[in-house]
Amino acid sequence: MQVDLTSLRALVTGSTKGIGRAIAQKLAACGAEVAINGRKPADVTAAIDNIRKTVANAKLIAAPGDAATADGCAAIIAAAGEVDILVNNVGVFENKDAFAIPDEDWERLFETNVLSGVRFTRHYGPRMRAKKFGRIVFISSESGVQIPTDMIHYGFTKSADLALTRGFAQALAGSGVTVNAVLPGPTRTEGVERMFAAAGQPLTPETERAFVTIERPSSILRRMTTPEEIAEVVAFVVSREAAALNGSPVRADGGVVMSIT
Repeated sequence: MQVDLTSLRALVTGSTKGIGRAIAQKLAACGAEVAINGRKPADVTAAIDNIRKTVANAKLIAAPGDAATADGCAAIIAAAGEVDILVNNVGVFENKDAFAIPDEDWERLFETNVLSGVRFTRHYGPRMRAKKFGRIVFISSESGVQIPTDMIHYGFTKSADLALTRGFAQALAGSGVTVNAVLPGPTRTEGVERMFAAAGQPLTPETERAFVTIERPSSILRRMTTPEEIAEVVAFVVSREAAALNGSPVRADGGVVMSIT
């Protein structure tokens, strides 16, 4: 799908790998100027080089910084400048026994997956409102609706992202700024591949099918999505044409969630 994002600037947090990089690449291909973010400057440079191999005329800005900290968010904002599109994508996940998750892990996932989005939206939301246009997207997850037993702290943060989506949308009502959430299902990213490898089971077509069948039996797609498929959904949600979408959870989960909402 091709949407026209010409003359718009976007910030995609956590955009050096996985879903974030795919989103950044897609928005750049649609004509947006995109600020690329990651904790390590070297990773940001590598991501910019990688995107330019696919999108030759990509307009990209380096915005390194740790989105999980207040100082890091301030550095990212300073590098990115004013934006019209904010994609709160940065996130971490891990498998852990529900009763073995220490306070520091709850706090780490909350600061990265939730508080980062609060800080960026708190900064950019009023500025978008003043311009009477803006698009804010929280990358949530089907895990925020159907909490995985082995990732309760992750599911909790993704439920929180849904609450933020609705709350900030209401706070910006009638302003020309939309706030929505996109909910991927299991997606074949580098992080997921590392998770499988750590469990001694490399991610192959066979192990992928087995995982979806056993762990996400309600899946209609019957496979993992790709980062590029999620990016296509985000590109529409942030488009000028998607003005009627607001305060909405947009599912791109392959039918994992057994609900009409």
